[in-house]
Amino acid sequence: MSFFREVFGWTFQQFGDMPYWLVVTGDRQAPCIDGAIMQRMHPDQPLANTIHVDNLDEAIEQIEVNGGTMVVPKTAIPGMGYYAHFKDPLGTIHGLHQLDSEAK
Repeated sequence: MSFFREVFGWTFQQFGDMPYWLVVTGDRQAPCIDGAIMQRMHPDQPLANTIHVDNLDEAIEQIEVNGGTMVVPKTAIPGMGYYAHFKDPLGTIHGLHQLDSEAK
């Protein structure tokens, strides 16, 4: 995080006590790539853009019907929501996120 703070002026706020930090990359009135940084779960874990969806289960179904492959199943982020990762038909990994404060 210090690299991105020093180079780009980004700010970070830890989410609870998890190794997950929300990122503000610039003026919220201007185009930006706000998001989050998390601790890698595996040394070769790639960077993945995350797509917000209203219903993760429906998104997973549509991904699979249309030639995508799930690589990380639906997983709860307690008190925040759910996430999953998939490969599109070309093999690019993307993340999915659904907000749900009741997630356990």
